[in-house]
Amino acid sequence: MSISLAASIIVAIPLGVLAFLWPRPGQIILAVVAVIYTIPSLALLVFMIPLLGIGTLPAIVALFLYGLLPIVRNTHAGLSGIPPGLRESAIVLGLSPGARLLKIELPLAAPSILAGIKTAAVINVGTATIGALIGAGGYGQSILTGIRLADYRLILLGAVPAAILALMVQGGFGLLERRVVPHGLRIKSRG
Repeated sequence: MSISLAASIIVAIPLGVLAFLWPRPGQIILAVVAVIYTIPSLALLVFMIPLLGIGTLPAIVALFLYGLLPIVRNTHAGLSGIPPGLRESAIVLGLSPGARLLKIELPLAAPSILAGIKTAAVINVGTATIGALIGAGGYGQSILTGIRLADYRLILLGAVPAAILALMVQGGFGLLERRVVPHGLRIKSRG
């Protein structure tokens, strides 16, 4: 799971930046990752079998692909949401486009980007259990075996730790956001 999430982050943030910097190709980037995300997880895993075989690798690739949309979209949205006055101030200061991106725009977009990464991580945990269908193992293996044997204890043996892991990932990213993102830039939760 961590491998696929790391790969998603490495690929998706630059794609989100490209989608922001070049709006016309950016719409294509956003559309492609959205289409990938709409493919049902089981179907995507099955599509991976002829390409990558059975086991962990196709599950990692599928999880990587599922992690792209939230990160790309949130990176794009975070950069698009920066007030024009802040950009103009950076231009007036004489910052190059690269310096503006690295020193002003990406830090200001960090709360949105982090929210996308958190969403991708939670999706990763949930979808990873389905990877057992193609031999990837993990908590999904107990769930599948429990279903086949009609053994609720086995089902819970896989489902409960997977749910706890998802909650821990969600909580961990909440703590990370408090440490990394200044209070005034945090995304306000609705509720």
